[in-house]
Amino acid sequence: MVFSSMTFLFAFLPVVVLVYMLSPKQMKNAILLIASLFFYAWGEPRNILLMLLSIGINYVFGRIIEADRASQSKMRVWNLGFAVLWNVLILGIFKYVSGISQTLHIMLPSLIPVVKIALPIGISFYTFQAISYLVDVYRGTTRAQNNLINFALYIAMFPQLIAGPIVRYEDVEQQIRSRRVTIAGFGVGCEFFIRGMVKKVLFANLLGQIFVRIQALSNVQSSIVTAWIGAILYTLQIYYDFSGYSDMAIGLGRMFGFRFPQNFNYPYIAESITDFWRRWHMTLGTWFREYVYIPLGGNRVTTAKHIRNLLIVWGLTGVWHGAGINFLLWGLYYGVLLIIEKYLIGGFLKKHKVIGHTFTLIAVVIGWMLFANTSFASLGQYFCMMFGIGKVSFFNATAGYFLRTSIVLLVLGVLFSTPIMHQLGEQIFVRYPKVSAAVRVFLFLLCIAALVYQTYNPFLYFRF
Repeated sequence: MVFSSMTFLFAFLPVVVLVYMLSPKQMKNAILLIASLFFYAWGEPRNILLMLLSIGINYVFGRIIEADRASQSKMRVWNLGFAVLWNVLILGIFKYVSGISQTLHIMLPSLIPVVKIALPIGISFYTFQAISYLVDVYRGTTRAQNNLINFALYIAMFPQLIAGPIVRYEDVEQQIRSRRVTIAGFGVGCEFFIRGMVKKVLFANLLGQIFVRIQALSNVQSSIVTAWIGAILYTLQIYYDFSGYSDMAIGLGRMFGFRFPQNFNYPYIAESITDFWRRWHMTLGTWFREYVYIPLGGNRVTTAKHIRNLLIVWGLTGVWHGAGINFLLWGLYYGVLLIIEKYLIGGFLKKHKVIGHTFTLIAVVIGWMLFANTSFASLGQYFCMMFGIGKVSFFNATAGYFLRTSIVLLVLGVLFSTPIMHQLGEQIFVRYPKVSAAVRVFLFLLCIAALVYQTYNPFLYFRF
């Protein structure tokens, strides 16, 4: 079940909201947990057992680690290590075995068989939340949750279960115990949800439809201009797709009294690669900083070790997104860029912000093509088209067609990816609240109309 579906919008969500609002306070977490498990089981009925197993084992591990901390047991480090290892192994088996076996089968087809294991949706997100919980209990920054229902709700809460944002337990601990749903808060949640839905349905889906067509073109059909149009389309698509999901998740959370952390802050206005990653998928960046980068020593080490730390973190960031070699290359690509920026050109980019912004945008667009093309063949072909390697024309009739048919969407996509349109809209809506309500109702109905006719409606981050 996806947020941008008729089943979710007109069946699941209204029923859950109604039952939740009518239920007594002591039953609200149980109602939300049952709804979350049903939401997950709708699309992944076999993998609900894996999630329940993860919930149960991490609940027990949390209690053990806290007991170790209270008694100053020498086993506390070992128990934490075993708990984290269990989570990593489960993630590794379900996320990476198939991809690794396929790669090895290509190299040694007679010796290595292809092992096919279905990837449970959202496993990367709820596993990272479980690990952060265990580490925080070990550190003593949060107490282990004694109530199994409350802990299960933290792991399985449907608004952010499938694709984040990654929520640390200490950020929602108090809200899980007690929260209030107000009319004003519910209204804010609806605003966030509609904003996210517009991003997903009216931008990401349309951008994605065009990019898929461009990506399928051969060298003869395509051109340098066509390839760059496609790259820009995907750059905008992945932003609107993922930030749209995050906005919908934040909005749904507000409807039930939760405040989830912000996940995007207009990343395409960044003036450096460092600035970009402070704005893009902020909760993932925070997770890696708190649980990998800082424990490794962060930047308070020698230059050689700092470079090592950056490469480890960004290699892991790439691998977190998938088992394909393109994801590892994508992560290391950003690791190298950040090292170059830190030690060679960072000062220059700060002084010349226009150059810094231009450099960042070009680097990000190129990076997204590493991300989008999951095989060496498609990756090599697309980069050859982008940089004119081989028999690729600069501009042809195909480029003219895609430029004419997508120029309006491209311009609007660029404008709405900056804070300019948001700030302008907020000024108008504050002065004219009735206009604000009318516009949001109109946009919601427009999204519904689009969903009726659209056949392309995937969330890109569901596969990570």
